[in-house]
Amino acid sequence: MNPKRKEIWSWTMYDWANSAFVTTIMAAVLPIYYANVAGSGLDKGVATQYWGYTQSIAALLIVFLAPILGAIADYSSSKMKFLRFFAYMGMIASVLLAFVGEGDYLFASLIVIIGTIGFSGGNSFYDAFLPDIANNNEIDRISARGYAFGYIGGGILLAINLAMIMKYEWFNIPNGTVATQISFVTVGIWWFVFSIPMFKNVKERKNVVEKMNGSYISIGFKRVATTFKDIKQYKQVLIFLIAFWLFNDGISTIIKMATIYGAEIGIGTNELIQALLITQFVGIPCAFFFGWLAQKIKPKRALYIALWMYVFIVILGYFMTSAIHFYILAICVGLVQGGAQAISRSIFGSMTPKNKRAEFFGFYGISAKFSAVFGPAALAYVGYLTGSNRLGILLLVVFFLAGIFILSKVDIEKGKEEAMNSN
Repeated sequence: MNPKRKEIWSWTMYDWANSAFVTTIMAAVLPIYYANVAGSGLDKGVATQYWGYTQSIAALLIVFLAPILGAIADYSSSKMKFLRFFAYMGMIASVLLAFVGEGDYLFASLIVIIGTIGFSGGNSFYDAFLPDIANNNEIDRISARGYAFGYIGGGILLAINLAMIMKYEWFNIPNGTVATQISFVTVGIWWFVFSIPMFKNVKERKNVVEKMNGSYISIGFKRVATTFKDIKQYKQVLIFLIAFWLFNDGISTIIKMATIYGAEIGIGTNELIQALLITQFVGIPCAFFFGWLAQKIKPKRALYIALWMYVFIVILGYFMTSAIHFYILAICVGLVQGGAQAISRSIFGSMTPKNKRAEFFGFYGISAKFSAVFGPAALAYVGYLTGSNRLGILLLVVFFLAGIFILSKVDIEKGKEEAMNSN
């Protein structure tokens, strides 16, 4: 394997490695364990609310850190050092979750927050390596390959963990609880082992940058403010971002809250994890399908289809009472999740001036993180006020309908013209 191909392969393997944190810990296994074990002493529904607050706190901290980490990535030649630091933080947090026992919901929440910061902080530096290893004409293809490797790697470990939890006796494990705790350890090990190619083979480039004027904190937040001023000059981009903030909050909340909500209403652990595994593997071909569909019927129409499907998903979630309902919900999410995210990114990119693309996409990334703050907290708070987390789930319809309405005001062709005229 020539050095360039080896470096690209090693870069994509990091996505394979850390996606285990998303599938096993964030989406599938830990939410159920949090509800049934860590939150076992809490009143029914309260564990779901605490999980929602945990996700919002983690997202808020990541929003604060993102501009600072971006400045470090651009102004230092220490991207690999920081990538290792945050990756090891996430790996250690994953292993520590094995020590969460009955009633340890506060400890669990703290470790989840630390692990999420490790995951997202590491990704800030992982993403920053992409322009180093890829030419401009191949950057989209290599980025997509990273996503694909992540889907596959995360899905494989989730399948292994599902087998271990469902058939723990095959592995000489005493019970399902211990099997679940071991699954958290496997995430840390998987993440570490498959990160080795990235740490070993991807070389740090000594970037020539302008002299720093101020601290990383001041530089980071000044750049965010400057980018926001620039974006305001592009009306269609700004309108799209507002729509994106709303519907992406709904999508993020479904990813983070669906499993613990299913556990709360009595759906079994095995059924919940199986459904999430279905979502993982349905999502791979459907992401490609939506790319094809966007070319056939225009990206905006394809995104409408995905968002209206999410409205159906939320309504189904409100009425959900059985494992069959959750399986249907999981299939529906798999059909549209990757497509909605990919089309959103491509629409935004099509209206972005070429000479400001890196700057605007940095702001887009921070926007995606910021939009993940409100949904879980709103769901939890409505559940607290009403005593019913079902009503909190129904609140997500508002996020999607508002996003669809504002998206209807976006003129993509006009946005492209604005971008072209500014180059």
